[in-house]
Amino acid sequence: MVKQTPPYADETVEMVLADKTVSHKIHASCNRSHMFRIQRDLMIGKWRVIENFKVSGVASSSSSSSLLFPSVSLNKLSSSRNASSLGFSVTRSRVSMSLSTESQTAINDSLFAHYKPSSAFLFPGQGAQAIGMGKEAQSVAAAADLYTKANHILGYDLIDICVNGPKEKLDSTVISQPAIYVTSLAAVELLRVREGGEQIINSVDVTCGLSLGEYTALAFAGAFSFEDGLKLVKLRGEAMQAAADAAKSAMVSIIGLDSEKVQQLCDAANQEVDEADKVQIANYLCPGNYAVSGGLKGIEVVEAKAKSFKARMTVRLAVAGAFHTSFMEPAVSRLEAALAATEIRSPRIPVISNVDAQPHADPDTIKKILARQVTSPVQWETTVKTLLSKGLKSSYELGPGKVIAGIFKRVDKSASVENINA
Repeated sequence: MVKQTPPYADETVEMVLADKTVSHKIHASCNRSHMFRIQRDLMIGKWRVIENFKVSGVASSSSSSSLLFPSVSLNKLSSSRNASSLGFSVTRSRVSMSLSTESQTAINDSLFAHYKPSSAFLFPGQGAQAIGMGKEAQSVAAAADLYTKANHILGYDLIDICVNGPKEKLDSTVISQPAIYVTSLAAVELLRVREGGEQIINSVDVTCGLSLGEYTALAFAGAFSFEDGLKLVKLRGEAMQAAADAAKSAMVSIIGLDSEKVQQLCDAANQEVDEADKVQIANYLCPGNYAVSGGLKGIEVVEAKAKSFKARMTVRLAVAGAFHTSFMEPAVSRLEAALAATEIRSPRIPVISNVDAQPHADPDTIKKILARQVTSPVQWETTVKTLLSKGLKSSYELGPGKVIAGIFKRVDKSASVENINA
C-alpha cells in the first residue's frame, strides 16, 4: 500500500473495508492532491463518496472503486471514548475504520450539487451523424479498437456504415445512436494522442451530452463501461424506434421564437387536434431554437400556424418520431429492465442530466433519470446557461458535427467551444 498524506494533517489515515462477500481487505488512503473535502463534523454520521481510489487485491470486475466513509477530522478524534462510540479505533497517527459493503448503497445524490466547472466535455445527440464520420479515428489504435468492440456487440460493421453509408441507413435511429456514441468516444482517443491532449482530458471537471449524448458523458465519467454503455444505447435506439413505429408522430424545430411563444403556438395547435395528436416542447435547445414533438397532425398544425406567431422558419427533423414525449412511453419499461441489469457507478465528475439540468451521484437515481429521459423535455438551454454562469472557461465538443458549439454561441457569443471530430 502506498502511504499518502491526507489534506488536513500530517498523519496517515488508513481505511480497512471488511468485505463480507470475499475474504480480501481493501487498503486505501487519501492524498493532498485529491481534495476530498474531509471537513464535516464526524457526529453527523453522513457518508461521503471518495473517488479515484486505486484498488488492488479485490475480487471485482472493476479496476477502480469508490469508497464510502463518514467525514473525518483528526481534530474531532480528540479522545478514544468519542471515537470508539462511532466504531473507530484511534492511535497516535492512524485512524482505522471497518465498513461493511452494504454501506456502499448510501451514496449522497447531491454530492456534486455545488460543482464549480472550469473545463467541460460536451457530447452530441442524434442528428449529428454524417457520412464519413469515424474515418479519422481509424488512424489511432485505441479509437479504432472501439469500433472493433462495437462490431461484436452490434452484430454489424459499424465503421463501414459510418464511412460509406448509405445515408438512409446511418440516419436510422437504431444505427445513428450507437454510431454517434462510439464516434464521440473515439474522438476522446484522438484528442488523447494530440500534443497536450492528455492534459486537457485530465483537466475536465464536468461533462454533459445532448439527449443520447448523456450516455456518452456517463461513459466518459466512468459511470459504466464503454461496452455496457453501448449495449444500453443499442437497446435505447431499438426501443425508441419501436415506440415511434407504434404511432404516427414527428418533431419540428421552431426558429426565431422564445420559449413562451413556442408554448403558445403548441397550445393553439392542441386546440385543433385530438388528444392522440397533441404536441409539446421536447427540446429546450437555446434562445430562438426549440423543438416540438407530438402527433403527426399536431405537428402539421404547428407548421401551418408558425408564421402567424412570427416564427422565422420551421424545420422538420429527420427522426423516427416524437422523442422526449409520452409517445416514447413504450420504450421506458425496456430501458428500465436494461438499466436494472447494468452496473452503474457514481461518476468521477459531475454529469449534467437532460431531465433536470442537475448532476447526480447516486447510481439508482441515475438509472431512474435515464429511463425518464426519453419521455421528458431536454433542458439543454438551462444546462448551458448554468455552466456559463458558474464560470465555465473552456469547452470541447467531441464527436460528429458542430451543433453544440452553435448552441453555446447562441447563449453567449463569447463562449469558447473547440470541436474534436473523429
